[in-house]
Formats: sequence, C-alpha cells, structure tokens
Amino acid sequence: MDPQAFIRLSIGSLGLRISGTTLNSEKSGIQAFTSPCSCEIRLRGFPVQTTAVPLLSSPEVAPDIHSIASSFYLEESDLKALLAPGCFYANHACLEVAVFTGRKGSHCGVGIKRQQIGTFKLEVGPEWGEGKPVILFNGWIGIGKNKQESGKPGAELHLRVKLDPDPRYVFQFEDVTTSSPQIVQLQGSIKQPIFSCKFNRDRLTQVDPLSTYWSTSVDGAGVETERRERKGWKVKIHDLSGSAVAAAFITTPFVPATGCDWVARSNPGAWLIVRPDACRPDSWQPWGKLEAWRERGIRDSICCRFHLLSEGQEGGEVLMSEILISAEKGGEFFIDTDRQLRTAATPIPSPQSSGDFSGLGPVVAGFVMSCRVQGEGKHSKPLVQLAMRHVTCVEDAAIFMALAAAVDLSIVACRPFRRKLRKGSRHSL
Repeated sequence: MDPQAFIRLSIGSLGLRISGTTLNSEKSGIQAFTSPCSCEIRLRGFPVQTTAVPLLSSPEVAPDIHSIASSFYLEESDLKALLAPGCFYANHACLEVAVFTGRKGSHCGVGIKRQQIGTFKLEVGPEWGEGKPVILFNGWIGIGKNKQESGKPGAELHLRVKLDPDPRYVFQFEDVTTSSPQIVQLQGSIKQPIFSCKFNRDRLTQVDPLSTYWSTSVDGAGVETERRERKGWKVKIHDLSGSAVAAAFITTPFVPATGCDWVARSNPGAWLIVRPDACRPDSWQPWGKLEAWRERGIRDSICCRFHLLSEGQEGGEVLMSEILISAEKGGEFFIDTDRQLRTAATPIPSPQSSGDFSGLGPVVAGFVMSCRVQGEGKHSKPLVQLAMRHVTCVEDAAIFMALAAAVDLSIVACRPFRRKLRKGSRHSL
C-alpha cells in the first residue's frame, strides 16, 4: 500500500507575557492582569481555530514545550492553493495567530468587549512542500502596537510552529455498506482494490465463529421485530485472498427509548469490532466498541462514541473518540488526539497501531483515522483516511474499515423507528 503525502502543521508551546510597565497601561489594551486571553489561529482555506493562551506572570516561567494548541493537516492540493496568490492577496498566504484579552458575549446582560492585543504572522513558503520536519518558529516575539515603545515589548507571545510529514492511506467504499461493496485504496486517480465488505443481517448459526459473542432471540428477526429494534447486523472485511481479517457486529440492539421512537443516550446501541485471534485459529479477538445514539434538537445529530478495548488497562476500555454527526447532512467521525485533547475533560491517548493494546500510555499523539459518511437516506460511500504511522500491516487497515462500516451503519440504525422511508432507499433495512 502506498500512502498519500500529508503535512501536519502544529502550533504549540503558547504563552503570553506583558512587561510590568505596560501591564496596567490603558494604551496596552490590557484591562486587568487576570483577564482571560485567547487566540484565533487562521490559515487560508481552513476553519479558524480558537484556543486559550496562558498568561505568564514571571519572565522565568516557560511555556510547556510539548503542548499542542492547534493543528492543520495539509495535502498537496492545499499547499498549492496556499502558495498561489489569491485574487485579493499580493503575496502567499500567511499563518496568523491573533491574540485577544476578554471574552466574546455578555455577562449579566452587560456586553463584554474583547480587545485584540496583537497578531503573529508567518508567510507560507516553499519549505512547506519539501516533506521534511522543520521548525518554522520557536521562541518569543513582540506583538501589538506597543512592541517598539521605549525599546520594550508591551506584549510578547511565545509559540512553536512546526511542520511534520504525516502520510496517510486513503480508502473508499465503492458503494453503500449494505450492498457489500469493494473497498479501494485511492492514490491520485488510481483505484486499487484492497478489501471487500460483506454485510448481512441474518441470525448467526453455531458454526459461525462470531456466535460466541452474539445474542439473538429464538423467535427470529422479522418485520415486526425490526419495527421495535435493529439487531443482527454484521459486517465482515475480507482481504484479496477472501480471508476474513476484521468484523463488526451489533451486540446491543438499537431500540427506541421509553416514551419516544428514537435511540437515546440513556440506552445506546453498540457494536463490537473484532479481529482474528493470532493464537487461536477461527477465533476472534475484541478490539473496540462503538456506541451510537440520536441527539434531538433543531437539527438532529448522531453521536458515535468509540472505546478501544485493552486487557492491560483498568476497566478494559479507553475512550478514543466521541463525535456528533449531522443526521441530515452526514459528517466526519475521527480519532485525533490533537483535536480532542483541547476539549476533552480527561486526556485521550493515541495507540501506536490498531493492534497495540499495551501501548496506551504516553505515545505520539495526533491524527489516527477519519471517516466521512453521508446523512440519512443518502447514498453513502464512506471515505476513510488512516495515518501511516498507526498502520503496521494490511490487517491493521482492515480493522479501521470495520469501524468505518459500523459508523456508517449507525446513521441508519439511529433513524426514528416510525419515520416513513423514501422509496428506493438502499439503506432501508
């Protein structure tokens, strides 16, 4: 398998310090020492990212050199767009870090004014496309209007901007998951068959190795049962030789919550993701658990929560991702500790590979996988990206394909039970 070139642009080690002579000055725009500070990190063509900036009270205090506040992932087309001058841009695009004090919004009905302290800018250059690790900036820099007054900076920002090659494998299901499609690897305009996906919703027989994990009622799963619960769904991923190398199946049926007709957070449906057991032929080893439910609102969302299963961890489960996907438009499920560490209440670790159950300690963080799916009733052909450093063999890639299939099918499984489906919908199960 040949990966596609991606670059990880990381901005971290943030810190802000303000000289004592300007700290309480009205000219500095700093209203109080305890004012919360934040920054907006901007890169043309990408959504603006916002994060807090620690305010350092002493010159001796150093920012955490390992902290990552923001990351952007760039492919070849992104770099070309950034290096090409736009209609309203005389030069190449810039990375901008705009620092503010105060918060947006209001408190007790009184508006709070957010003030900009200053902006750090770094122009996109040819070195961005060389595919080599490079530190673009590391250290302190004066920002704001007062940075040249009296030879002393009014405000100084510390940051570390780094580029790292982060190649990815890109796969796509060639049809909807329920049609048992082929899975191809994308490399430019080339499509190379890698896996096949086999979906069914039949009851398992005792000769099926997965039956040891399965629970079904003896009265069958007919149309009436389907109206009350969705269960018995199974996806197997096969390699080019026809061998099953990963699987996903429903272990907790998707059923409507009491008093409503949708799957609620209080009782989510669940999938078990498994891979062949290397020590026992015709046996399977649990790898992960995906839970899904419907969040009601003006626009409904499907929440997908994934735990990696590990015998080496207390409790046996490690939360890796919890993502909301638009029920109508679809969206992206991902495992990316750079994005999730900034919002999670507890640290979310990143495994070194899909089979590394013992490596859930302090390991290299960052992007692991992403899966784009369509919304309800749409022709969804999941697009999957995997970080090359987290895939040690073809079987590692297969287990993520099983996870992607489970995410896609969860959109279907979380439909309201009494909704009339559009005729001809290929996801109408």
